[in-house]
Amino acid sequence: MKSDAEVNQAANSSRAAAAQDPALRELATLLQLGRRAREADNIEVLGFVAVNESRQLFQYRQAALGRVSAVGQWLPGAVMAVSGLPQPDPQAPYVQWLAQVFAYLAKQDIPEPGAAVRALNARELPELLARDWAAWLPEYALLLPLHGPDRHCLGNLLLAREQPWDAHEMLLAAELAHAYGHALARFAGSDSWQHKLRLWALPAKSRWKIALAALAVCLLPVRLSVLAPAEVVPLEPFPVRAPLDGVVDNFHVRPSQQVKAGDPLFDLDTTVLRSRLGVARKAYDVASEEYRQAAQLALNDEKSKLDMTLKKGSLEQKAVELDYSKELLARVQIKAPRDGVAVFADVNDWQGRALSVGERVLTLADPAKVELAVSLPVAEAFDFQPDAAVTLYPNGALFASYDGTLSSAAYRAEPTPDGVLAYRLKVRFDRGQALPRLGLMGTAKVRGGWAPLIYIVLRRPLAAARQWLGW
Repeated sequence: MKSDAEVNQAANSSRAAAAQDPALRELATLLQLGRRAREADNIEVLGFVAVNESRQLFQYRQAALGRVSAVGQWLPGAVMAVSGLPQPDPQAPYVQWLAQVFAYLAKQDIPEPGAAVRALNARELPELLARDWAAWLPEYALLLPLHGPDRHCLGNLLLAREQPWDAHEMLLAAELAHAYGHALARFAGSDSWQHKLRLWALPAKSRWKIALAALAVCLLPVRLSVLAPAEVVPLEPFPVRAPLDGVVDNFHVRPSQQVKAGDPLFDLDTTVLRSRLGVARKAYDVASEEYRQAAQLALNDEKSKLDMTLKKGSLEQKAVELDYSKELLARVQIKAPRDGVAVFADVNDWQGRALSVGERVLTLADPAKVELAVSLPVAEAFDFQPDAAVTLYPNGALFASYDGTLSSAAYRAEPTPDGVLAYRLKVRFDRGQALPRLGLMGTAKVRGGWAPLIYIVLRRPLAAARQWLGW
């Protein structure tokens, strides 16, 4: 039996010999990298080892690892790791270009493991990708496809540098790719098509049970429903409109303020109207004086009676204009014609704004009389009953809901403020529950009839297919 000192001395001698022999050093590095890959706790650690620690075996400037999608080579996965970066940014131009390169390589015919390691250059890529090669990678690259135990390609490791790759390095790269491929298979799961085929290759009895269970689930009756944005609006709103052209001078109410009949709501600017009233009053005074003079002359001169008649008509016209100016000035303060809540967005939206006759400024609503307005997108519409059940789920309220019944539906779709073509539905709330406040917004669930689950799942895809195929 050798002593511990002799064993340690022998081990040190072996390490010294390995350090002096390049072949032994390469073999030790290869074994060490394989062990580091197998001991990786997650796929991020494995990616870091592949793109950064492989430099212990090869001299290269850049490295990138791309993982093939579990769905297949036609849907390549994202870039897993890039040398020199702790985490690749999917939005970075370099990473996006690498993703396109890996996508193209995943579509190519991949040789058997061991013979797949090959040199890669810009001439082997499409023109669109080859054009940007010089901007992102050195001239010479080495491609290492990573295969799992079932010979299914799980990803690609790309090493790039300024010097060509020799045959000896390719042999080492093939062994390293084999170790990385087996380590990557731990995190790839059982997503290969071979594994899925084996899962399907069950006994016939089991397959029939699964098929019958799937058919039962597909035929399970489910109630049709659709979600749409909704808002609580007044049931019988009274619009307050501008009685004349003018500019809003002052607002006396705030949004959602309770007002009573006769309370002032807002004032229009009186500058123009006061000027018009002054002009009308001056014109009336002039016409009155002219009529007085004509009346005096008519007492002694018969010819002046005709002029007096004309002056009287002008005086009456000026009096009408003066009364109209006074009436307009009296209408600059708009008052509430009924009790209710002032419904409008913000005072600053109207302060100083020019109004036209008949333009709606705000709405007076009764908080005890509200309904639900639902904007049902055209793509979500289906045949529902006139009295369909509707439930409102308010935004920000986790457990609150309000039940209602559909009362009317627009026959024609119109664009919403968001630019979505939708039908406008009106819903009355059921009695026996607290009414929501005006302006409350949320999501409405409109319920229809019953249908099989398979119809619910395939309704929209089939509708889109019919529109596209024309059948």
